[in-house]
Parts: sequence; C-alpha cells; structure tokens
Amino acid sequence: MPSAETILAQLRTIAAQWQSLAILFHIYFGILAAALVAGVRPSRKSAGRLLALPFVSVSAVAWVEGNPFNGAVFAVVWILLLVLAGRLPAERVRLAPPALLVPGIALFLFGWAYPHFLAGEPAWIYLYRAPTGLIPCPTLSIVIGLALIADGLRSRAFGLTLGLAGLLYGAIGVFRLGVAIDAVLLAGAVLMLAVALRKAPATDGRSIS
Repeated sequence: MPSAETILAQLRTIAAQWQSLAILFHIYFGILAAALVAGVRPSRKSAGRLLALPFVSVSAVAWVEGNPFNGAVFAVVWILLLVLAGRLPAERVRLAPPALLVPGIALFLFGWAYPHFLAGEPAWIYLYRAPTGLIPCPTLSIVIGLALIADGLRSRAFGLTLGLAGLLYGAIGVFRLGVAIDAVLLAGAVLMLAVALRKAPATDGRSIS
C-alpha cells in the first residue's frame, strides 16, 4: 500500500489538475441545492440516482490517476446506489426535520468548500474549486449532507451504503492520512448510519428499502 505521503501527494495532484471538473460539480450540486430551496421535490428514485452520479466521477478520476483501490470502491458504491435507487418508489422526497436538516446543511457546506488540498490558494477559491466530485472525502460529505437534508430518502439500504462508505473514508482520512478535518465526515457518516438504522415506515413495499 502506498505511504500516506504518496496518497496525499496524489490527492493534491488531482485537486490541481482536474479543476474544470471540480467547477462542474459545484455547478451540479448548486443546482440540486437551489432546486430544493425553490421547493422542487424529485422522486426518491430520481434523487437516489442524482446522488449516486458523483461517485462514478471519483472512480474514473482515481483509475486515471493510478489509484485502483479508490477506483474500484467508488465504482462498486456507484453501482450499488444505482441499484438501490431503482428499487425506490416514485413518491416525492421530503425535507428532514431540523435535527437532521441542520447537520445536513453543515455537511453540504463542508463538502462544498472542503478546506484541504489547495494549499497556497486564497480561501475564496475553495468556494468553486474544492475537489468535490474528484476525491473521496469532500464528495462523500456533500452527498451525505444532501441525503440527510432529504431525510435519508427514507431508505435504509441507501443510507447504510452511504454511511459505511463515509465511515471508511473518514477513518482513512483521520487515522491513516492525518487529515484531522475528515472527522467532520466521520461524524456525518455516524449520523447517516443512525438515520438508516432507525425504525422507518415501509413506504415502498420492500424490506431493504
């Protein structure tokens, strides 16, 4: 396994060389957030697919940059989320209660302006060039944040998948790479798992929804 220094250097390279893609994903997530604020409520099925999309980007970038572990993990997560989203009903998403809405917004903002891997850049650059959609932790943070805002899509399996992925990469970030701020992702992943494991009403007729 590569050293922590090698992995961190690779992540900095990705953040520097894939700036255009990072900007596109800020536009993408901005549209999703603006739609929710404007009262647009997609179906749970469509919302699940929209939340899964950034993971195929992280996977593709990882493969291109020579990180097969991240490439494989995020490909599996993307496919699994697409399958789970396809099992969700067409009923509209709903906003979470404040106890989930507030941390969801905080995680979204954390992923949006992820303050790492752009060393030497002015802080305002993070607002549109933070490497969300490029590398694991900011992408998981912003997607988990949106999922919490949408009340976990009221899907146990979807929430568990996101929560476990966030737990894995949050732990890698904090304990393997020494990126202390990834503790925010760890906390968000634990909350996502708690939401997924709660007793939820069976609204779609599937026991693993």
